[in-house]
Amino acid sequence: MQFVDTHTHLFSPSFEEDRTIIVERAIKAGVEKMLLPNIDIQSIESMYDLCAQFPNNCFPMMGLHPGSVDEKWEENLEQIRKNLFERKNCAVGEIGMDLYWDKTFVQEQAEAFRRQVVWAKELELPIVIHAREAFDEIFEIVDELNDERLTGVFHCFTGTLEQAKKIQHYGGFKLGIGGVLTYKKAGLDEVLKEIELSEMILETDSPYLPPTPHRGKRNESAYLLHVAEKLADVKETSLAEVAQITTKNAHELFKL
Repeated sequence: MQFVDTHTHLFSPSFEEDRTIIVERAIKAGVEKMLLPNIDIQSIESMYDLCAQFPNNCFPMMGLHPGSVDEKWEENLEQIRKNLFERKNCAVGEIGMDLYWDKTFVQEQAEAFRRQVVWAKELELPIVIHAREAFDEIFEIVDELNDERLTGVFHCFTGTLEQAKKIQHYGGFKLGIGGVLTYKKAGLDEVLKEIELSEMILETDSPYLPPTPHRGKRNESAYLLHVAEKLADVKETSLAEVAQITTKNAHELFKL
């Protein structure tokens, strides 16, 4: 069985001591491809360096994370644009809006998201959306810019069935399913019972959101199998079918 971790921050300082071991452990576990979403200006080169070290396994995305939008956002976004248009990337990400921690730069987050969506359409790349406490704001912008060129994923989907149905209605988007599915009180399992596997891709968001039984520890791409096993249980199907369908979805969406 082969899996794709469609969202993992393996270039993070959290993996400074054992990054190569972590990547090799994931490959050995069957997670043969790992997609790396950029965060800010500082993370760009470490991300590309890891992809150069594992060219058949690690693939870069380029974007400015909403949590990295600050008073220098336009200057930083120009650096993102340069890397996006001059280097090979599998997606525009991680982009979106996050109103959970700080609402100081709400308008700037919205404008940064809008600009990066436009670039994705120009480059015919999928977008990887971070939407925390911001579904309505994200939907408003996607409604405005959506056409047949716009594809992507709502990363770390933890929304309602109604929100999942709206995402499906866009036509070109998948739901990114990660460790939260394994949390007993999350309620995501009940939502996903109503959604077809053809609408989903798998992710870890490592080093964050480790699945049960690793909660409280650093997450890693090899732990994607815990998410896949839980999803097989929720959908009352085999692990092999989850692997086959979600891997196919990831390959098609990101043109791997």
